[in-house]
Amino acid sequence: MRRLTHLNALRAFEAAARLASFAKAADELSVTPAAISQQVTALEDHLGVKLFKRVTRGVLLTEAAQKMLPELREGFDLLAAGLARARSDAQRRALVVSLTPSLAAKWLMPRLEHFTTQHPAIDIRLDTTTRLVDFAREEVDLAVRFGAGRWPGLAVERLMDEEVFPVCSPKLLHSGKPLRTPTDLAQHTLIHDASMPAQSAFPQWSVWLEAAGVPGVQTRRGLQVDASMLAIQAAIDGHGVALGRSVLVADDLATGRLVKPLPSSLRLRFSYYIVHPSRLTAAHAVEAFKAWLRSEAKIDAAMSSGSTRRTASARSKR
Repeated sequence: MRRLTHLNALRAFEAAARLASFAKAADELSVTPAAISQQVTALEDHLGVKLFKRVTRGVLLTEAAQKMLPELREGFDLLAAGLARARSDAQRRALVVSLTPSLAAKWLMPRLEHFTTQHPAIDIRLDTTTRLVDFAREEVDLAVRFGAGRWPGLAVERLMDEEVFPVCSPKLLHSGKPLRTPTDLAQHTLIHDASMPAQSAFPQWSVWLEAAGVPGVQTRRGLQVDASMLAIQAAIDGHGVALGRSVLVADDLATGRLVKPLPSSLRLRFSYYIVHPSRLTAAHAVEAFKAWLRSEAKIDAAMSSGSTRRTASARSKR
């Protein structure tokens, strides 16, 4: 029977039987000894058997009570385990990490398996957006932001720097058009990331060419796309030369999907930062994720000085 109409009485009986005392059972359940006695009497009437023998120093179980007690205890243990599991599931929620779609797709996702392998108990939910999140109003635990590192009221830690340089498909180098010096870019289709406004921290082709000391290249022509990921993919597909961001193209360079045909790079004045509220709501998970981010950034920085093929091999063994 699943209709336990005498559940409170069963609780009273179990506690009195375990403690061998109505008074102690009353203390444990925060009721009076008289209430325990009434509950037990009601249960005895329902079952049609006596459960206790009253003695001077407490109570003794009857034979009927001794037979039902083990299964009743097991039932309460199962109930307690079910409630504990439900409470644990309610308390455990995913760690919410905010970052741009391009950074999530091109840098974080290829590495995220390393974190989940190291921390299987921590679930991750990615909140991908190009806007700055409001930690006070949104359920976000941690963000990776690109900027100068000044976000008042938040804990800020620099994660990694970034530079930009031309990237293209290796097959473009065999197209018959030279691409050995910056001036050779005039003979190739330039891929523009139109999602980055001219006044943003990310330079346009005109800025990069000026820094490289190359005049006379028409920078308004070419292919325009509205996302950094699309600019990278267009370059991989051989549609032209994109202005690659070192963090986003690192894996494509490592695997040979992209090449860096020219040595010139432009270091950006902004960096990527780990940002979160000063008072953490999920301290263990946030600290674990921060430590993992630092480790990945450190590995990338160390590998950037080696060959792309060695980089790909090293990362695949991790």
